Amino acid sequence: MIEEMNQCLSIGATQHIDLLKNLLGRELSMNEGHYINIKLTEKPAGNITFLSCNFNGTLCGGRRHDDELLFRHFVADIISDLIINHWEKAILTDFIRENYYFFNEDERKVIFQYAQSYTNGERVLPGRMDRLDRKNLIIKKLVEFLEQNDSIVIDGFINFRLKEYLNEIKEAVDQAVDDYLMEREYREFIQLLKYFVEIQEPKAELVNVLINDKGTYKLFDAQNYPISSEFLEGFILDIIDHEINYDDLLISALITIAPKKIIFHGESCDQNGMVADTIATVKQVFEGRVSQCNGCQLCQKQQQ
Repeated sequence: MIEEMNQCLSIGATQHIDLLKNLLGRELSMNEGHYINIKLTEKPAGNITFLSCNFNGTLCGGRRHDDELLFRHFVADIISDLIINHWEKAILTDFIRENYYFFNEDERKVIFQYAQSYTNGERVLPGRMDRLDRKNLIIKKLVEFLEQNDSIVIDGFINFRLKEYLNEIKEAVDQAVDDYLMEREYREFIQLLKYFVEIQEPKAELVNVLINDKGTYKLFDAQNYPISSEFLEGFILDIIDHEINYDDLLISALITIAPKKIIFHGESCDQNGMVADTIATVKQVFEGRVSQCNGCQLCQKQQQ
């Protein structure tokens, strides 16, 4: 005689209760059939709404213990999806609001977007769990809890049983704040450089910047002659005979000359990541004055 399982599991939450109900109903009903009956009952209790999940029937050919484990694993998988895909956004928001309240609303929105790019896997946080790792951790903790309990409140479970998971989210927020501060500092730095350029009297109509395959630079005027070092007094540069090896010195040299137009030459413009970053910075400082060339006589000098 097959012994049927009669399970009643109570799941409480303060938010996403309709979504939880839909997920439980859809996922569990996929296993519902001639021998299985599933019933969900909703009951509010203060700010928490409980879903009573009643399960009758067999899943594993009448092995009661296996049925119970499989049933609770189903529920754990569904709750983990709810936490990862929906609850996590609220957790990020709460962390930012509580720990970084001194940022204004617009800044907190940017920080949230940065943090979410880490939790979603768009950017990698070295040494931290990825999205799948976090989900597997949550499932493991849920299964362990549900094996010993017939009732769970998701809010409390997250706060008291998922400390490791919460720490991962906090690390993502902290890194997002660091990223935002670095970007803000960079924007302020760019604005300062733009101011220096605006107050400078242009010392040349055009500066050609030749980049070789090592990512180093030489500067030439409109007639393709090396630019005289008299324009660069105050800098330890001899750009007639030597290449400029430091990106910040290139930017300093260009700010000193303050040309009306800058042209970058050489295939390395598109191949070298560091070079690309430098060009991007120059384009921001000398807004509307910068272009790139990949086919003139100066470009050919790159191969020499």
